[in-house]
Order: sequence, then structure tokens, then C-alpha cells
Amino acid sequence: MQLAWTALATGHGLPTAGEMVEIDGAAFTVEAMPPGYALLLPEAACCAGCRPEPATTIELLFAGAAPHGPGPHRIAGTWQPLPAGDPTGWRWQIRDARVQASAAAGPWLRRRALLGAAPLLGVAATSGCAEPAPPSAAARALVAEAAPMDLHSHAGRVILPRGTPRPLEPVGAPMREGGMRLIALAMVADTPTSTITADRRIEAYRDPSPGELYAHAQAAFARLGSLVSTQCLAVVADQAGLRAALAPGAGPSVVVASEGADWLEGRLERLEEACRLHRLRHLQLVHYRVNELGDIQTAAPVHEGLTDFGAAVVRDCNRRGVVVDVAHGTFWLVRRAAAVTTRPLVLSHTGLSGRPSLHSRWVTPEHARLVAGTGGVIGVWPLLGSEAPTLGNYALAIARMVDAVGIDHVGIGSDMLGLLGTPAFGDYRETPALAEALLARGFSSGEAAKILGGNYARVLAAVLPA
Repeated sequence: MQLAWTALATGHGLPTAGEMVEIDGAAFTVEAMPPGYALLLPEAACCAGCRPEPATTIELLFAGAAPHGPGPHRIAGTWQPLPAGDPTGWRWQIRDARVQASAAAGPWLRRRALLGAAPLLGVAATSGCAEPAPPSAAARALVAEAAPMDLHSHAGRVILPRGTPRPLEPVGAPMREGGMRLIALAMVADTPTSTITADRRIEAYRDPSPGELYAHAQAAFARLGSLVSTQCLAVVADQAGLRAALAPGAGPSVVVASEGADWLEGRLERLEEACRLHRLRHLQLVHYRVNELGDIQTAAPVHEGLTDFGAAVVRDCNRRGVVVDVAHGTFWLVRRAAAVTTRPLVLSHTGLSGRPSLHSRWVTPEHARLVAGTGGVIGVWPLLGSEAPTLGNYALAIARMVDAVGIDHVGIGSDMLGLLGTPAFGDYRETPALAEALLARGFSSGEAAKILGGNYARVLAAVLPA
């Protein structure tokens, strides 16, 4: 059974004693703990002195040594609830615990969810580390006016994995609560051929069979469509849809996106098909495998940048009203795409670095300026390297990108539920807090509005069909 932290917080859907479970979380150990013993938390503790909450902490009893470091870890073992009044104060155990494959980064239960369950659990709202102050009226007014947009998102667990898919999760409700107006919701094109390595990198590990990634894409687009329909999200596919999404009081909207164009398999006619059948309007050319369109940042180059077929895809996207996304592409791919396109490009999710390491997803100012030079937008992602994953540091990373390319060319690219590290912005309910952080960094309300959504809205207005 795949166990969710929300089950502990609410008491609903808990396994029975002796049932085999799996759960993702962060390990907590201190020197005094015996070998083979650890605690599992829904998010990493900020320090050894920050006592975990008993209601959302699981004791782990390993046959061997406990894992090193907080993780994230996927833990499997035998579930055992503890009796009320247990002298240790804990409520849950996993016995015969073992570490499975590395887990996706958390947090897996936001503190807001824990506090929402406080009446059920008897949890004190003041326990643990201090909560940030609620966003100001100015920040909330900014969100209402700015119509925030996310250039790259996998919210709702939209990614179709190789194995059994997890249930879809809420997208519309967090967007409404936080005021996030529109997201580029992306399926992933190359999942069947990629893997996570031992050093926590994603890379292609085999070549696909003919037609394999096309078939995968049809199922992945179908999963995206199911999420959109069940959560009553509007799909922006043309200028009228964009105007409706930007209207005051409009509900959450999505632009259908594909992370990677691997499913084209060299056949340009499939782009028209995806636009017609799936309402595709945002196409990222490459992802984690060198495909027929060009080279990627995270592998050795093969094509010296964008291929002739990739250039043909860029031109066809321009003609059909599809945003061209050059994320994951090498500098040379982006340079040729910028020369070919007649519409603004986007680089939906990256960070700025003066000297990116080999095979890094970070970009130089020169790389980013290629996109800005087309009138496009660079989405800054909330991965912050060695800096703490706080909204304040995220605002600083955004400010660095603005310094490099100008206020008209920067946006938000959260890569929601697609990151291996801990993001500074991982929940759309935090959008007002992000607005607050931008204002605190010194951006005017007009400048912050461009970053939050105005710049991507301008690109969509320049690209989408009538």
C-alpha cells in the first residue's frame, strides 16, 4: 500500500496492523539513537533540536543500519500502529523497514495541512519552528491584479510514469486558494526511456522502440485531459481563451504543454495532430534524451545544436500558434532556434549561473539573452543550489535573472512536482507569499506583476492563434 502523509494527519485511509506499506519522507536521526532506528518525517527537520510532531512521525525499525542523511527516502516495511499512551509518545511504526529507490523531493505534507487537521490530532499550532507571517494586503492585491502564471508545471501528478500511476491530485483548488491563474501543464514525452541515477540525475538509459514514445504520448495526453476535465480547468488554446483567463474573477486555466517533442519521431504531421486532438499550445523541443530535434544540456552533443528537423518544428509551431520552449536545450540549440523563430521563445525553467558545470541545467546570462532577444521569457525555477530553499532566496534568484535580461523577460517556472531537489516554491497556495517576497526584494508592484504573469501573458498573446 502506498501510504500518504495526509492519512496520518486526518486519520482516514490508514493501513491495518501488519500490512505492507511504502511511504516517501525525510529521515531524522541524532547521535543518541541506536543503530537501525530512525524517525520518518513528512519534511526534513530544520535542526536536531526541532522535535518532530508525534502525530505525523513514524518510527522506523531497520533490520540493519538506518539510512545516512535525511534523504528523501522511500521506505517500505510492515505497518504497526502504537497503542494510546505509548511511553515514547510516538503513534506509528514501520517494522522490518528498508530503503527502496530514492523518493521524489518533499515536503510531502505542507504544514498548512497539518494545522488544518489540528482539531483531530490535538496538535498545537505553535509547536515546531515559526511560521512566516501571512502575506500583506498589498501582496494579495498584487496577486489579484497580476493574474499569476507558471511557465512549467506537472501539478496534480500529471506525469505518466513507467509503472502504475499514482492517483491524480488537486490542482484547481490550490490555484484558486493562492490566486494562480494559469499554468503550462506539461506531460513528459520521454519517461519510458529515462531513469534516475545513483547520484540523483535524470538521464536516458536506452533507445525507444519505433512508435513507443508516440504511444506513450497518447496515454500521457489522455491523463492530462482527464485531470483537466475532472477538475473543471479551462484550457487556453486561442486568443479568446486567453482573454477569458485574464478576465477579473476567472477561474484556473491551463495551457497544454509537452516536455519534449520525442513523440514526433521525425514526423512533422504529428504536430498538427497534437494541436487538433489534445489542444497542444506549448512545446518543449527536448528533454532528457538527444532526440531528432537537437542536443540537450545534460548529455554529450550529437547534432551541434538544433537539427534541420528541429528548425522545421520551430517554424511549424510559429505557424500553428504553439509556444516554442527551449528548456533543456544547449546554447547552440537555443542560438539557432532564436535565429529561426518569428515569435517569442520561452525557456520555461532554469536558473542563472556565471559558469554552469558540465551537463548542468543552469544557463549563463548570454544563453538567457538569446531568449530575451526574441521578446521571450525565461522562467526561473525554485531550485537554488547551495542556498536555502526559501521564498526570499527565490526572489533573489529572480532578481539576478532580471539583472541579466531585463524586467520584461523573466517569469515563474516552478516545475511543480517535477523536481528532485527541495523547491522554494512548491505549492500554489504560496503565491501571495511569493508576491510578498518579490515586493520585499525591491520590485515595484508593476515589475512584480510582470514576473508573476504579465510577461508570459504577453508571449501567449503574441503566439496563440486567433
